[in-house]
Amino acid sequence: MSSSRKADSRAASVDVVVVGAGFAGLSAAERLVSMGRSVRVVEGRDRVGGRSFSGEVAGVRVDLGATWVSRRHTAIRDLASRAGCTTTGQFDQGRNVLWAAGRRRTYQGTIPTVSPVALVDMARVQLALNKLVASIDVEAAWNSPDAGRFDVISFGEWLDRKNALPATRALMTIVSKVQWGCSPGDVSLLHALRYIRAAGGVDHMLDVEGGQQQERYAETTQEIAKRVAGKLGDRVVLGTPVRRISQDDHGVTVRTDAEEIKAKYAIVTVAPAHRAGIDFHPPLPEQAEGLAKTWRMGVLSKAFVAYEKPFWRTSGLSGEALTDTGTVFITFDVSPDANGPGVLMAFCDPRVFDGFSPEHRRGRVVQQLVQLYGAQANAPIDYVDHCWGTEPFAPGGPNPAVAPYATTSYGPALTEPHGRVHWAGTETAGEWAGTMNGAVLTGQRTAERVAAAVAREPQEVAR
Repeated sequence: MSSSRKADSRAASVDVVVVGAGFAGLSAAERLVSMGRSVRVVEGRDRVGGRSFSGEVAGVRVDLGATWVSRRHTAIRDLASRAGCTTTGQFDQGRNVLWAAGRRRTYQGTIPTVSPVALVDMARVQLALNKLVASIDVEAAWNSPDAGRFDVISFGEWLDRKNALPATRALMTIVSKVQWGCSPGDVSLLHALRYIRAAGGVDHMLDVEGGQQQERYAETTQEIAKRVAGKLGDRVVLGTPVRRISQDDHGVTVRTDAEEIKAKYAIVTVAPAHRAGIDFHPPLPEQAEGLAKTWRMGVLSKAFVAYEKPFWRTSGLSGEALTDTGTVFITFDVSPDANGPGVLMAFCDPRVFDGFSPEHRRGRVVQQLVQLYGAQANAPIDYVDHCWGTEPFAPGGPNPAVAPYATTSYGPALTEPHGRVHWAGTETAGEWAGTMNGAVLTGQRTAERVAAAVAREPQEVAR
């Protein structure tokens, strides 16, 4: 990205320093600039986009990270539109494939129809889940009426108490892996309910048509970030991890390995767990320290397998598949069109994926696609994958996998400013937490609050 640069040794002085060049950080910077404030965005990675990251397979650009948008995700859609990026519908025509209990079958719709009994059980559990979700304060889940009761058990324990059948449990396990990068037993029920409420409910979270998986960006989601950063120009500094943020009554000083930035305020947009990588002076309050220690990131991996044509379509298949065993647990058709190449996106379980060589990972994925889609899947023309848990800087994703007790104990510290340090990022959102839309909204809102605070400051540049 030619408009962004590495840091140099010159000291900088701005109104606001923004830590992180994901959608929250870039949106905050864009909004501050539009309000006439001077900004420096400091990013530890050598790229912008955060958990949005592009790759290429068989000449097709693909999303190795954040992928989909809903029609209701108006903030990210507006940002993308202004950046000149266009949506394309997620292909979902035809029958889906289910591999469960060693058997392959096909079904129509979002919920697998394994049997009438399983379908009734799924409806029963989903109804109970929706009832709990409706009671959650989406802006502050820890203040919900039964927050304490929901936070002492895991999502998995709740499924046990509801006597969920194996088919229901398998589907909820896939939901948990995709949303939080962990199994249901590793995430608090309250945290799960908060994210489901933030996503607009179970149906909106799971559905393609009318749901969160309805559309993708033809240019990829990272391209949106690149274009926004391009407009910000040399205000964006890459490859510069923040080591220390100190503050006094007059302003903040942000130190990196290469420079020292003085500002009136700082907006930190990194995930809660990654706040621990910054030395704050004065130190963070006890609750904020606890947040950084306990809100660990989940882990998720993705693979893309390309073929000459999307051959599964000729068999009346959508390219969507769910599996209850193996490396791959869900697939989608992300082919550019019917003429090819055909591209299957596979979500992979890092526990049986990340530790192997690229060749071994490819073999595992292709072998499972053969089970799902037949012998033609054994002849790919290209392959690419990405393991978010092995990233050298700020690893993990897609969202925090917050264990029992940690939401009620430390959740309020998500957004509580630390003096002149304010927080943004998708985790800090109420509605749409965990989405690109949530990230954009928090960046814009935090920028507006900080800009108002800057306006109240003496007119001279901070120190």
